[in-house]
Amino acid sequence: MVLSISKSASKAEIKKAYHKAALSSHPDKVPTHERETAEIRFKSVSQAYEILYDDDKRHLYDTHGMSAFDPSAGRGGPGGMGGDVDLDDILSQMFGASMGGMPGMGGAAPRRPRKGKNEEQVYEVSLEELFKGKTTRFASTKNVVCGTCKGSGGKEKSKPKQCGTCGGRGMTTGLRSVGPGLVTQETTSCSTCKGTGQFYADKDKCKKCKGARVVSSRKILELYIPRGSREGEKIVLPGEADQLPDQEPGDIIFELVETPHKTFRRAGADLQADLNITLAEALTGFNRVVLAHLDGRGISINLPQPRGRVLRPDQVLRVAGEGMPYKKSDARGDLYLVVKIQFPEDGWLKDETALKRVRDVLPKAHPEIKTDTVDEVEYDEKASLDDFGAGSGDPRAGAEWEDEDDDEDGAPQCAQQ
Repeated sequence: MVLSISKSASKAEIKKAYHKAALSSHPDKVPTHERETAEIRFKSVSQAYEILYDDDKRHLYDTHGMSAFDPSAGRGGPGGMGGDVDLDDILSQMFGASMGGMPGMGGAAPRRPRKGKNEEQVYEVSLEELFKGKTTRFASTKNVVCGTCKGSGGKEKSKPKQCGTCGGRGMTTGLRSVGPGLVTQETTSCSTCKGTGQFYADKDKCKKCKGARVVSSRKILELYIPRGSREGEKIVLPGEADQLPDQEPGDIIFELVETPHKTFRRAGADLQADLNITLAEALTGFNRVVLAHLDGRGISINLPQPRGRVLRPDQVLRVAGEGMPYKKSDARGDLYLVVKIQFPEDGWLKDETALKRVRDVLPKAHPEIKTDTVDEVEYDEKASLDDFGAGSGDPRAGAEWEDEDDDEDGAPQCAQQ
C-alpha cells in the first residue's frame, strides 16, 4: 500500500492518498473472514490521516514519531488500538519510501532530516512595481547551526543528560481548557529541553552558543518580483528560514499584497481607469494625453467626433495591449477607459447672447406636455435619493438599510411608523 507521497506533500495530496488507502482497507471491500483485520487497519489509516492532515500533529510526528502521542505507541498505536497494525508503518507507507521512520520502529529505514517551519510574511507592492517587476535586497537575521559544537550544544567529548521533565521524549502532555468545564489533552514541546529530550550542564555547554545549538547570523537576501505578478502570489526563498540541527531549513515565503492605486483598478491582466473629459470634448472630440501609464508613458487618444456623435457618461473605450503584462510573456492585457464627463460650473454662461448661441447649437427641447391645468412648483436642487421613502419601512426606499451598521450602539434600528 505504498502510495509514494513525498514528505512535502500538500494537504490535497494527503487527502487523496488517505481516500485511496481507506478504500483499499475498508471492511466492506474484503471477504467476510478478513473483515476483523481490515477494520483494525481501516481505523489505523484514519488515525494516520488525522496526524498527517493536522499541521501541529504532523510536526510532532516528524520530530518524535508515535511516541509524541503515546509513550507506549508504536505497535497498536495511540488509544489502545491493539492488533498487529503498526501505525508508524502506516504513516510511513502513506508518505512512501521517502518518509522513512523512527529508528527502532518496526525496522523502518532511518528518517531523513525533516523540513523546518516556513516563515511567511506579507509584502506590500505597488501596481507600478507589479507592472515593471522589482528586485530588492534586504538584510535577514536568522538562527544558524552553531559551527563550534556542530549543533550539539555541548563542548567536545561532553555528554548530555536526559531531561527529567519529559523523560527524554522531548514532549510533555497536559490538559488545556477549551471551555467552561471542558478540557482537552494536549502534547507540546518540552520547555525545559526545547524538545531535544536532553540537556548539558552549564559547565559542559558550548561557549559560543551557550547550549542553544544555534547562533544568530545576518545575511543579505534578494527578492525578485516578476513583472505581471498578482496579489496573493507567493515568492519563495528556499531554505532561508531559521536552522535547527538535524533539520532541513524551512523557506521564507512572501505573499504579495497590492496597494490601492489612485488611477488604475486591476482585474487579472486588464486595467481600468476613468477618462475625464469636458462637456465640450464629449460633444466635439479631442486629441490629447489622457493619463500617465504605470511606466511613466503618456497615453494619448485622438478622437475626432463625426458630426452629431457624442461620448456619453460611463461609455467604455478599450485600448488593446495597454493592460498589465502576462508573466513570462511579451503579451499584455487591455486598458478599459470609462468616460466621466465634467460639466461646467454654475455661472459659466455670462450673458443672454451666449446662452442663445448654446441653445441654437444644441438639440431642441422636448415638445411641451399639454395639460388642462399647470402648477409652477418650487424645488430643492440639492436633494438626495437617500431621503426617498426614508422612515417608511418600504424596502423600495432610497437608503432604508444602507447605514444600519453605522448606528452608535451597533444594532439595527427599526423604522418609525
